[in-house]
Amino acid sequence: MAAGYETTTSRVSQVPIITLGLSLSVFFAISYLLCLAFILIIPDVGMHEPWFQFLPGFSLSAPGILLGLVESVAYGWYVGLLFGWLFNFFAARG
Repeated sequence: MAAGYETTTSRVSQVPIITLGLSLSVFFAISYLLCLAFILIIPDVGMHEPWFQFLPGFSLSAPGILLGLVESVAYGWYVGLLFGWLFNFFAARG
């Protein structure tokens, strides 16, 4: 080995799954609420129509809006748990 060069082994850090799940859940909840606010400002845009596909039970009523918020948080946890676990699994083997 040439002088002045060191060999180092670096290991990829683990993703904290709970932090990732919380971050994504809050991100999805804020995005959902911003979209709802946009619907109140410009109601005839039709932005809410894709939500019927991605958020089962969603409607523009109080219970439907609350259910959409709960589902947004659940999607954040789903992505955080699955992605975090997969990342940590493959990072440990790489």
